[in-house]
Amino acid sequence: MSDDLEKLMMGQPPTADRPLQGLTVLVVEDSRFASEAIRLLSLRSGARIRRADSLGAAHRHLRVYRPSIVIVDMGLPDGCGADLIAQLAADPLRVPVLLGMSGDATNRDQAMQAGADGFLAKPVESLAVFQQSILSVLPPAEGPVAPRALPQEVIEPDAIAFQDDLCHAAALMRDGVDGPMQDYLAQFLGGVARSAHDNPLEAAATDLAQARAAGRGTGADLARVQGLLQDRLSDRHVL
Repeated sequence: MSDDLEKLMMGQPPTADRPLQGLTVLVVEDSRFASEAIRLLSLRSGARIRRADSLGAAHRHLRVYRPSIVIVDMGLPDGCGADLIAQLAADPLRVPVLLGMSGDATNRDQAMQAGADGFLAKPVESLAVFQQSILSVLPPAEGPVAPRALPQEVIEPDAIAFQDDLCHAAALMRDGVDGPMQDYLAQFLGGVARSAHDNPLEAAATDLAQARAAGRGTGADLARVQGLLQDRLSDRHVL
């Protein structure tokens, strides 16, 4: 979309088909695959989309502009998304909509306690769920006036974004994942696998997380994760 066309569309009022028209979404998410899903859902809803892949990047974005909607992943490479949610919730110029997001539904309570208006459970695929999660907490003056039918559309992010996430995880493992980095790897891959409906990879990431939580050795779990990554990054595996 050209800059001139984007400015024209952003100046239009929301409609039943594009209920988030005129709004800007900032998604704070380290997964390319999950970010691509939010991008497609936002554009289909009429919203402009911006992405930050870490807490540091989010703060840089927020110094430049004020989004209408902020969606924060709960597990980020440089800290916990709940910290950013708490900061934004306490800001006198609070954003109209503040949502937590995670592949682990047990993070909902943490997001809400930090001050989020709502929570998105990955995978985020349904256009109706995405729009209703925002419209249910959006100030009425900023939403569509006319009644609307719930859309039935389900989006499918590009598989290349999934491969990018797998390459990132593989690079982390090559560099060495000791201690807390194993927690991050398990959280990251668990969310990516859940979003991509990759059950074996999700199970391996869950087992790694559980071994870490129980204080058990993780050598076998890391080897299993590494093998699955190698398989998925080879020509033998097709999504």
